[in-house]
Amino acid sequence: MISLTDSQKIGMGLTGFGVFFLFFGMMLFFDKALLAIGNILFVSGLSFVIGLERTFRFFFQKHKVKATSFFLGGVFVVLIGWPIIGVVLEIYGFFLLFRGFFPVAVGFIRRVPVLGSLLSLPGISTLVDKIGESNTMV
Repeated sequence: MISLTDSQKIGMGLTGFGVFFLFFGMMLFFDKALLAIGNILFVSGLSFVIGLERTFRFFFQKHKVKATSFFLGGVFVVLIGWPIIGVVLEIYGFFLLFRGFFPVAVGFIRRVPVLGSLLSLPGISTLVDKIGESNTMV
């Protein structure tokens, strides 16, 4: 069992609420208030979970400048009131930032009993294989 510190537990809660508010804001036709709250909670929760220094090191690496600028630029655009454009920028930045994590996530999901059989369906398996490929960030 993984032991979490109290700040990591708080960070998990903040991140979870952030994802919930982001999802709920998109379901309510891109409500800018909910999306802004979700962005703030998600980024602050991430900082609590992995620590402030590691968060800065993750976002501000030289090879992740483009991804970070799209993600944080999207957060800023949502905060100033253009939610649809901001969410599109955030999603693109998120995929660029976490591109290296996708093969690990796909490998884990393939071992889950029900989800693994869903990922092996004919149309889905080619898409998942493409997502699960280990490629470097350009």
